[in-house]
Amino acid sequence: MKNCATTKIKWLTYMMFFLFAMTSDAVGVIIPELIKTYDLNLTQASAFHYIPMIFIAFSGLFLGYLADKLGRKATIVLGLILFSLASFLFAAGDSFTYFLSLLGVIGIAIGLFKTGALALIGDISTSTKDHTVTMNKVEGFFGIGAMVGPAIISYLLVAGVSWKFLYIGAGVFCLLLCLAAAKTRYPQPDSTKQEQPINIKESLRLMKDPYALGFSLAVGLYVATEVAIYVWMPTLLLDYDGSFVWLATYALTVFFALRALGRFVGAWLLEHFQWQQVMFIVTSAVFLCYLGTVIGGVDAAIWLLPISGLFMSVIYPTLNSKGISCFHSSQHGAIAGVILFFTAVSAALAPLLMGVISDLFGHVSVGFYLATGFAGLLAVLAFYNLLKDPAKQRIIDIETNSN
Repeated sequence: MKNCATTKIKWLTYMMFFLFAMTSDAVGVIIPELIKTYDLNLTQASAFHYIPMIFIAFSGLFLGYLADKLGRKATIVLGLILFSLASFLFAAGDSFTYFLSLLGVIGIAIGLFKTGALALIGDISTSTKDHTVTMNKVEGFFGIGAMVGPAIISYLLVAGVSWKFLYIGAGVFCLLLCLAAAKTRYPQPDSTKQEQPINIKESLRLMKDPYALGFSLAVGLYVATEVAIYVWMPTLLLDYDGSFVWLATYALTVFFALRALGRFVGAWLLEHFQWQQVMFIVTSAVFLCYLGTVIGGVDAAIWLLPISGLFMSVIYPTLNSKGISCFHSSQHGAIAGVILFFTAVSAALAPLLMGVISDLFGHVSVGFYLATGFAGLLAVLAFYNLLKDPAKQRIIDIETNSN
């Protein structure tokens, strides 16, 4: 492909991930408003977070193969159209159940365009290393969206404007992306070496593949570690009464900022160092941040948990990239859907488990013992990967067969 076409595709992908983050990571700011408006308890209000995650999970697993069967362009456009329509419909209703139904549609839409976009990155990448670097840049824009969305909601609420305008604005932005995507010429993945049929059954078969399971497990552990920050860290820091109250107040913003910055720094690191080394260093650093929080309590948490975002930043896109790179390009949509399934399930269940444990023992800090365990297991997997590099030969074989 020509460089200008590749650049256009990359920017469209960046913006799709920015859009996804802008709405999904603003949920934490919206939930308190829902509780006041509809007199909800915490369990009821949390549905605003886990309902779209559940639908993303099942969309990725059962519809991810469409990126391989219908093509990247058709799948992305379909997902963007659904997202845009559901976003506009927020203006047409005013009940909590109605909003949840729209979030379900948005979850399906995200599963479609995200698997299509992830498969597309594989099509335009010249090597697995280039794929990983591009994935980190993509997640960098996701990190920016994660900061912009909550900021917009906060501004709207201060101005006395409904939070629903975030979704209406996202619908307009999504419609523009849809038009741009429809006019863009995408590369065609090589399907000459594909021996397996492209259908739901094949997607489910991929879940038995050891490489798909290994990378999905690692992704699930990472997501469980990360989601603890933006779901429960604000509650944990409510107990802080020391000299740095300002940091406790803006800890989540600092975390998102460092995570976004770290993804661009991570792209540079992966261009100059082996990904196995980078992963071991950053996962170990995240584990130490959590361990320090458990040992030092809230006084340590206000520093260590936000700082962990800098180290977390490179983990998800790298695991995602390497997991996808273990499969032929004609299976990239399906494997992206499998990994997305584990991503969304972990994002839905991990904070719920932390909440249950915290309720059981009487304080949210106990939930962070579980998060520390997730971080520790992830570091152990990274150490094993550094020593054994189990995916090395698989990735080499895929690259050789693709050339």
